[in-house]
Amino acid sequence: MQIQDEYVQRLVASLESLSERIARLAIGLGVRLDDQHAVQKLMDQSQIPPIATERRAALADGKMVFSAMSGDRRAAHLREELRGLLVLRYHLETVILTDNGLPLTRQIIEQAEEHLVHKGFKPGADGLDLDNFFNSK
Repeated sequence: MQIQDEYVQRLVASLESLSERIARLAIGLGVRLDDQHAVQKLMDQSQIPPIATERRAALADGKMVFSAMSGDRRAAHLREELRGLLVLRYHLETVILTDNGLPLTRQIIEQAEEHLVHKGFKPGADGLDLDNFFNSK
């Protein structure tokens, strides 16, 4: 049974760290993950266009100089990261459910959420409302 326990703990740890980063990004960006409309708006945003001009320049002495990223561009990168992590978490939850069934999946998700709350996050800060998630019809 120890192998199963180690496997479950690895899944809990993976889901917890993923959800923690999602919660931190959402808080920092002011994205309300408990609002389905706000999440849909985030997911519908187009990708960030590539940088048109190089931000690096070489000085005469061979040293490289980097120009700072604008605040808007930085926020756009963070929104892009948040979008990607949400998709990754949805995929991970789907794989866990497919491979392990609902009871074990529920245990894993609840443990990960419990760890986040213990770290000081409010329940659902990562956008996952456990009551609705498991009790929706």
